[in-house]
Amino acid sequence: MEEQDVVIVGGGIAGLATAVALKRVGVGALVLEKSEGLRATGTSLGLGPNAWLALNALGVASKLTATCTTFTKRKITNIDTGAIQESYYPANPYKGQHGLRVVHRKALLEALAEEVPIDSIRFSSKLKSIENQTQEGSSFAVIHMEDGASIKAKALIGCDGVHSVVARWLGLTAPVNTGRWAVRGLAVFPDGHGLNLEFRQFVTIGRRADFAPVNDNEIYWFLVGKFSSKGEDHIAHDPEMIKREITDNLAKDFPPLYLRVVQHSDLSTLTWAPLMFRFPWDLIFGNLSKGSVTVAGDAMHPMIPELGQGGCAALEDAVVLGRHIGNLIIRNKRLVAGEPLAGALERYTKERRWRVASLITVSYLSGWVQQDGSGWWMKFFRDVIFYRLLFTRIFNFIHYDCGELPCVSSNSPYQLEN
Repeated sequence: MEEQDVVIVGGGIAGLATAVALKRVGVGALVLEKSEGLRATGTSLGLGPNAWLALNALGVASKLTATCTTFTKRKITNIDTGAIQESYYPANPYKGQHGLRVVHRKALLEALAEEVPIDSIRFSSKLKSIENQTQEGSSFAVIHMEDGASIKAKALIGCDGVHSVVARWLGLTAPVNTGRWAVRGLAVFPDGHGLNLEFRQFVTIGRRADFAPVNDNEIYWFLVGKFSSKGEDHIAHDPEMIKREITDNLAKDFPPLYLRVVQHSDLSTLTWAPLMFRFPWDLIFGNLSKGSVTVAGDAMHPMIPELGQGGCAALEDAVVLGRHIGNLIIRNKRLVAGEPLAGALERYTKERRWRVASLITVSYLSGWVQQDGSGWWMKFFRDVIFYRLLFTRIFNFIHYDCGELPCVSSNSPYQLEN
């Protein structure tokens, strides 16, 4: 049986960021990714100040900031009335970070992957099951792969997404389908789109659409809502049908500007997926770690995208986990497996559970306010109270400093002990 110190299941944002964090505190990790290569497909994502603080701690922020577009406000159009208003991201810098920056998912993943040894990422590796094993008083995780191989690990970190095998093993309840869908894409304009670099949002009952220029030639767009069209599962696997469904049905009443953006979509970037989340009380009261096993990213806290915090929270997870493991190394002069390591994982989950439960709750309420309800009182609350008064405060709420990674001297070698 193969033996590894730390195994990370999943090579997405959470998995790669966790590998980088562990490397920076002197711990090598094996990343098991079920895809055949780096999952660099897809569109872009918005990263708030909290994400950039985490990226600074991971040492990769400087690779990305030069090519990022920064937004300090967004312009909101009410489709039903044509009214346009503006809401502002806080202008005051938070430790040098402010506004919202949009980055390519591919660029973020590649920046993270460059920080870990290439042989530490094992592709085409699909997890089948997990079991605990005790040896000389210390617990180990035994990971069984679909190809028949088994790996014994002193620590296992599940970063395997919404339908996480590791989360299920921990006993966390399955994520809940909201009944809403999200469609995302990247529009490409070879000769330039000619638009101002501003975040645009379009809202009507049951649907919300946004777009944000990534640069002078590309625009990230998405549409979320309760879609009444039939055969969503079939549409989700046909990019041409996705684009046609948006332009001919779901967004047909949206401004020509938005439809123009969708028409220019790179078909390879289009995705259509249900919106899912985990109930916040499951995170507050559930088992987020058990012995030497824990979870991070969407495996822990799937949430709807109204605050754009899924990727941001995953980056926070990585730094917080690396900080607790790094502190364990400093206290013991080495990384001690078994009960001390389990204690570090428990402290990590204790720090994270209320933070991510709050993000899930506020994201859900934000989505409800923006898309549900057609009564005059809901319109008043959304247009006057939420966008004009609460939006900036909500954005201030998501500001969060996940801390720095401790400095573990490279001149003080340690070893994992059983």
